[in-house]
Amino acid sequence: MILAAELLKLQETEFVKTFEIFIQLGAIFAVVFLYWKTFLKNLEVWKKIIVAFIPTGIIGLVLYKVVKQYLLGNDKITLIALLIGGIILIGLELLYKEKEHHISDIEKISYKTAFSIGLFQSLSIVPGVSRAAATIMGGLLLGTKRKTAVEFSFLLAVPTMLAATGLDLVKTHLSFSGYEYSLLAVGFIGAFIVALFAIKFLLQFVQSHTFIPFGIYRIVLAILFFLFIVK
Repeated sequence: MILAAELLKLQETEFVKTFEIFIQLGAIFAVVFLYWKTFLKNLEVWKKIIVAFIPTGIIGLVLYKVVKQYLLGNDKITLIALLIGGIILIGLELLYKEKEHHISDIEKISYKTAFSIGLFQSLSIVPGVSRAAATIMGGLLLGTKRKTAVEFSFLLAVPTMLAATGLDLVKTHLSFSGYEYSLLAVGFIGAFIVALFAIKFLLQFVQSHTFIPFGIYRIVLAILFFLFIVK
């Protein structure tokens, strides 16, 4: 989203930064829509999700001003993180071998593993570090199967983005115009619809493919922006 703003020549105002945070909430509601049975019926999974959220919650609260003022909207930091992340993603995929004993169900993830996955997620406070990629790679390194890591990442996004959006709205004192609120609503709905299809696609994709194509995409995108867009 930061790179899209750069491509569209949008000035990184406080509202644009809030928009970049807020519309992700639409994608999170898509997760709730698809996994509502898990949320309502499985308290144990909820507990593990909250445990995994703790590291990001603490770091995000403490470093909110730093992230909002110096990291969000910084295209160079975003591109460096995008490039390095792509290299790491490919490297981990080449080393990772899914085994029979790996965790095949999110209910079987221990609290210790959940907290550790949360530590990986906290890296995503740096723009360009994909929250989903960080948590999924963390899950794979900690012994979960691909589908399990992806599903846990989706569920962990719910408290994470609810907290991030809520904190940002409180910090900005909801000081937006009616037009800006309408833009937030349109962005929210668009993100919700796209996420419904993206989640289903990714769950099917990971069962027979690696994440190497995503790593290549990140590297190519970073190089192209460095060469032709970012001054």
